[in-house]
Amino acid sequence: MRRLFGSVRAKATLAATVVVAGALVAAGAAVLLSLRADLVDQTDAQADSAARHVASQLAAGIAYGDLELGDAEEHPVQVAEEEGRLVAASEDLESVEGTGIAAVRPGPAASRSPSASPVPSATAQDDDGGDDDGEDDDHGRRSGRGGGSGKSGGGDDAGRDDDDPAVGQISEDVRNSQGTATVDGDTAAYRFAAVEVTTPQDVTLTVHAGAPLAAEQGAVRTALTAMLIGLPLLLATVAGVTWRVTRRALRPVEGIRGEMAAITASQNLARRVPVPAAHDEVARLARTTNETLAALEASVERQRRFVADASHELRSPIASLRTQLEVGAAHPELLDVAGAVEDTVRLQRLAADLLLLARLDAGERPVDGRFDLGVLAAEEGERRAGVAVEAEDALEVSGSRGQVGRLLANLLDNARRHARERVEVRVRGDGAWAVLTVADDGDGIPAGQRDRVFERFVRLDDARSRDDGGAGLGLAIARDVAVRHGGTLTVGEAPAGGALFELRLPRRAS
Repeated sequence: MRRLFGSVRAKATLAATVVVAGALVAAGAAVLLSLRADLVDQTDAQADSAARHVASQLAAGIAYGDLELGDAEEHPVQVAEEEGRLVAASEDLESVEGTGIAAVRPGPAASRSPSASPVPSATAQDDDGGDDDGEDDDHGRRSGRGGGSGKSGGGDDAGRDDDDPAVGQISEDVRNSQGTATVDGDTAAYRFAAVEVTTPQDVTLTVHAGAPLAAEQGAVRTALTAMLIGLPLLLATVAGVTWRVTRRALRPVEGIRGEMAAITASQNLARRVPVPAAHDEVARLARTTNETLAALEASVERQRRFVADASHELRSPIASLRTQLEVGAAHPELLDVAGAVEDTVRLQRLAADLLLLARLDAGERPVDGRFDLGVLAAEEGERRAGVAVEAEDALEVSGSRGQVGRLLANLLDNARRHARERVEVRVRGDGAWAVLTVADDGDGIPAGQRDRVFERFVRLDDARSRDDGGAGLGLAIARDVAVRHGGTLTVGEAPAGGALFELRLPRRAS
């Protein structure tokens, strides 16, 4: 599995497919829920309409047996009293669940009108006697009102619940429920609406009417089937398109990778990776890679030249020292001790310069110290004859005092070698910078050669020969130290015509 999804293309395809699948599932679920809710609302409205149709007949005083209940399969209807006794139901209704009333056949007394009164039998009239006929008849009419509902007739509201609708009115409240009904042997799901109505005889009844959910279930099932079929096809399309687009987008990256592998194998840093024609991230990556290769090539070439020059510079004093020692061993009287010591000192200085350059090339960070640049310049000037130092007070800089001291020593030694009489050092402040200048009254450096003097092992003329001291590393070390300390080192022309070296270092905030 790890190898299967080990490429960027596979990961991008998988991610895109998962995101789209999640979005489609969420959207599909929302659509199905919204569709079902709308269809249920429509079904509830149909059930409510059917219930109110029957309730309007009851409010008009139509007898239970004369009610138009409609098709039981479309709208199964139950009419019950408050006590739950069924007084009317659809003719073909066989069973029902969800209305709270299990009965589907009304009782024997339910066939009469809510306004009908039970007729006293002749036997009862004869037994009561003629004097009480009016009283008994009136009592029978009052007790028969409401069809056994237990409520008082006429305009008396003493026995009616406050929540019941007024006489001859239909309640505005509707109770909806869901269940099943069996009509002619077929059982189906229905939404039921329960509406209360009070007849003109002050009998409160509850009408339960249903509406089938077949249309809602069919629509939801059709939509779900379409989604289940379309979702895999859409995901397959998204995965395929993402795979192809990602492959095309990453093709230049593969070209860059292949060329880099070839460069590594051949160790030929002169080669470059192909740059796509498009101006996108991959093209910028290719250009940056080529810039890195160019910098690496220059660094390797500079390192090769450094090693070659260093070996050449080391070979001469070592060979000279060895020759003198061998002559001295064979002929002690011919041993040039002073020359051997001079070559040894020169070899020691060269080795120290090479080690410092190696540390600088390795990225050695200067020690975070704090010192006065003017004081350091004065100390270095006192060690050398013919050097005049003029410095302002409190010009503190940060960094390695030893490395900056080495920088100043190299500048002063270089100036003294080429000055006729005098070397002037000035230290001043220039805003956020501490500026040190070293000027001599020698022949100066030609404008076209001023950048070359900072290259390693560069000596411009015979005056800058090996015998006069210097292997061409002093100024290179000076510039590297200045750059490592966040400063600059440049060369120009002094007022006296010689060379003017200007060092700028950031001042330390007090």
